[in-house]
Amino acid sequence: MIDGPFFGLVVSGILGTGLVAGVFYGFSTFVMRGLAALPPAQGVAAMNAINVAAVRPAFMVLFVGSAVLSALTAVVTFVVWPGEGKVELLLGSALYLIGSFGLTIVANVPRNERLAGLTPDGPEAGGYWPVYVREWTFWNHVRTVTSAAASLLYILALA
Repeated sequence: MIDGPFFGLVVSGILGTGLVAGVFYGFSTFVMRGLAALPPAQGVAAMNAINVAAVRPAFMVLFVGSAVLSALTAVVTFVVWPGEGKVELLLGSALYLIGSFGLTIVANVPRNERLAGLTPDGPEAGGYWPVYVREWTFWNHVRTVTSAAASLLYILALA
């Protein structure tokens, strides 16, 4: 049974990865659909504003903090090597670190940066916007699933 400070670490990981999954889920299910329904210039401008607003402490502490918790959970799991739940803890940590945090860096952020470099009402933005929405949303679906799966695996480790 996982107990003591390690229990608190895992519970914090559950909350963090679960909340991140919820943020990503909201984007996948209605935010991106709403933005895609706008004319390209408005969609580009709105998404650029969202991307600027996202890089503030309220979200970044949660997002990066969950990565730190996942890394700590993996390290402590190797050191403590609990009798039960070790596979779930290691898989949950890997899923969040690679499938959510890592994927954000290699898939979503480059698309956001490219979008930020475009003039919203310019022809290049109009042509890129549908591609951006499709690709960004696909990778966001993956981030949603991996974050939720990490939270579920952490929960199973405590069961």
